[in-house]
Amino acid sequence: MLHIQTAAHISEVDHLTSEKYAIKSLILMENAAVRSTIEIERQFGPMEGKRVRLFCGKGNNGGDGAAVARQLWMRGALVEVLLFGKREVTRGDARANIDMIFHLSEVEPRRIGFKEIISIEDFSNAVKPAGEPVALHVDALFGTGLKRGLSGMFEDVIAFLNSRRSDRFNPIPVCSLDIPSGLAADQANRIGPCVEADLTVTFTAAKPANVLPPACDHNGKLVVVPIGSPRHLLKTAGDHKSQLSLIEKADVAKMLRASRRPPGAHKGTVGHVLVAAGSRGKTGAAALTALAVLRAGAGLVTVVTPRSAQHFLVANGVPEMMTLGMVETEKGAFSEQAVEPVLEMLAERTVLAIGPGLTAGEDTTKKFIYDVIERSTKPIVIDADGLNALSPWPESLKGSPERPIILTPHPGEMCRLTGLSTKTLLRNRDSCARALAKNNGLYVVLKGHRTLIAGPDGEVYINPTGNPGMGTAGSGDVLTGVVAGMLAQTPASPLEATLSAVYLHGLAGDKASTAFGQRALMASDITNRLHEAFLEFEPML
Repeated sequence: MLHIQTAAHISEVDHLTSEKYAIKSLILMENAAVRSTIEIERQFGPMEGKRVRLFCGKGNNGGDGAAVARQLWMRGALVEVLLFGKREVTRGDARANIDMIFHLSEVEPRRIGFKEIISIEDFSNAVKPAGEPVALHVDALFGTGLKRGLSGMFEDVIAFLNSRRSDRFNPIPVCSLDIPSGLAADQANRIGPCVEADLTVTFTAAKPANVLPPACDHNGKLVVVPIGSPRHLLKTAGDHKSQLSLIEKADVAKMLRASRRPPGAHKGTVGHVLVAAGSRGKTGAAALTALAVLRAGAGLVTVVTPRSAQHFLVANGVPEMMTLGMVETEKGAFSEQAVEPVLEMLAERTVLAIGPGLTAGEDTTKKFIYDVIERSTKPIVIDADGLNALSPWPESLKGSPERPIILTPHPGEMCRLTGLSTKTLLRNRDSCARALAKNNGLYVVLKGHRTLIAGPDGEVYINPTGNPGMGTAGSGDVLTGVVAGMLAQTPASPLEATLSAVYLHGLAGDKASTAFGQRALMASDITNRLHEAFLEFEPML
């Protein structure tokens, strides 16, 4: 896992590195510059003979920029440093690196330029086209200490960087150091205008704004580089550690490796999922879920559905699935009289998936959903109308290690579960998911751009796969099936199964998007690309 840390925690790690291990902060800044320069050349090619303009603030982020300028100069680049403020007011390590650049500019004025920018007029004059075209802009204006939105001259500077980056005829890419200027490191939401980066090189650990949307959308490619702090300090230092992690491909590979089928495996040993789904006129959701269960690797799937829906499900569903019709209401939804038959069937199955297409508008159907979930002794995945029937989430329903419960709400369903407004939820996705999961012993998969998975211990995991094309009817039903299918194969590890399922679902969606484009993407395309997602891991298993 790529652990996410707050700005305060990283500051404390840096301080302890210097205090306890006598690794001076100036060395950390130099390491950051060296690693950033390596990533710049890896992303944009060798900088020898190219003109690079660096935008440096007065603080440590500006010091990082000055150190990068020196590293680029050593590699043969023509560097131009714009310091926003007077050199005399800079302090500490930033002052040391800015002084070096200042003196180098006096020794080699043809290869190093240094200008102090005090006003917008200074800035306008400094960026007038002259000499070689600029190959790269480096953003080192503001680092992780920014708390307020930028305005005045800096708003104009950011507008300039972004406009030149998107120039139709001569675009100039941007590399941001640590974080795109204008973002608050610990916040997922923008606090004002910010730099649009093509590459962000962040130091020691990623910060929330590097990985949580919408802030992360401004980072471009994110690279995390170590700069010399002992790794164990990230786990032991201070009281500011976050409970956020980013799922990495290696994490999914580890889970898939652990659940490889032994030579003697057969359909009865790799999980049997019971899907309680569908209603009259809504059999498609049940079929999508069932097929995804099988594509995820479970050996068997049985769909229980209202009697009037069974015929349509059989006619238009998945040939490999088994079906059974249940007692229904006049409107063709589950009746509470179906509770006992469903529980009897569940006793011989591995996992229950419940919710897609149920139509939970009738009290008898809501009673069916509640009673089945309350009395189930098997792992449960709940989605769609299963969630709506339980909104707001009843305090009497708790998950446990013996009977894990996984919820997969989209934002609207999450608002109904928690009673929160949409605005509050979207501004605090991680904390809202964490609270629901921790207070009720649940696993909460909050769907959306960068889906979040919260566990009962309060840890929250961010999924990096997926794309906007997956915002289409049935995509959530497919996810329910993938989660249930993975869970059926690894019943002892609900967290790993859920994390892997969300990652693979998004990866399959990315592959479907490549094949069909985002506009034309359908939910069944995601299922049909799951095999490609699994095959991508074969060399790692």
